[in-house]
Amino acid sequence: MTRKNQIVGLGLTTLDVLIRLGDMPTWEQGARVDGFSFDGGGPVGTAMCAASRLGATVGFIGTAGNDQVADLKVELLAEYGVDISHLLRRDAPEDQVVIVYVDSRTGERTFSGFGRPRQNLLMPEELDKDYILSADYLHLEGFHSEAALQAAKWMKEAGKTVVIDGSKTNAPDVRPYYRELIPYVDVLICGEGFGRALSGGIENLYEAGRRILEMGPRIVVQTEGADGSYTVTKDEQFHTPAFPINVVDTTGAGDVFHGAYIVGLLHGWDLRTVAVFSTAVSALKCQRLGGRGPIPTYDQVIAFLREREVVLA
Repeated sequence: MTRKNQIVGLGLTTLDVLIRLGDMPTWEQGARVDGFSFDGGGPVGTAMCAASRLGATVGFIGTAGNDQVADLKVELLAEYGVDISHLLRRDAPEDQVVIVYVDSRTGERTFSGFGRPRQNLLMPEELDKDYILSADYLHLEGFHSEAALQAAKWMKEAGKTVVIDGSKTNAPDVRPYYRELIPYVDVLICGEGFGRALSGGIENLYEAGRRILEMGPRIVVQTEGADGSYTVTKDEQFHTPAFPINVVDTTGAGDVFHGAYIVGLLHGWDLRTVAVFSTAVSALKCQRLGGRGPIPTYDQVIAFLREREVVLA
């Protein structure tokens, strides 16, 4: 019997090589490393691992290569209980690999990779429509853009929920494929700068959120790192502060927030509760190195909140 997933993610999953250090090396001088790890990464891949670890039944659609690096990437996804039956292997070396440099002093990170590896993207004709529509939620980040758009259209037509990760940006506008997707999106969770870029340069987060609601989404959440998140719907707008913690590594903080947010929606909580829960999950993740290894269990999140006298509805 084929299992029914509550969430299906369609997008990018990577192999992350994490290096924690105080100073970046140069061609003239090396640098001492304070920490090192292999971990899985990618916006949708990590979000799906978070959702699965928090108790949801999850599937992932994406691609992987044919070498040992690809094998490790797939293993690091499957070990979280994510259904990878619809992950397609390509006859090519794995190129969805990212070197993550983490600042030992702040936990902030910067990335080096192959650019955006788009040689072997999923095409709409490779999708299993029934598999996608069997889920209650579809999570996207726009990678495999044509396939993502088709999947979003199917979900919208079926009256199901589409969630999208709008990646952090300093650009004046978002990429065209995001604008194509937005009319089919129910829940838009923006990284820093995305809401401003999508709204045409509006700096005020609430005003930008209201402008984005006119484009199709019914919930707009803008994450702002240490400043927490800002939620806008047609009925309310509110700020959810971040929890003060000792930050070790912010890699994947937004991604696990997204996975946790969908889990909160699955629980049927009000949006303020969903935001607090997601913020707690992200805070716990940031206290250790890696995007997925530190993802907490549901019980660990509840304990973290109780210690701070926060009780979920």
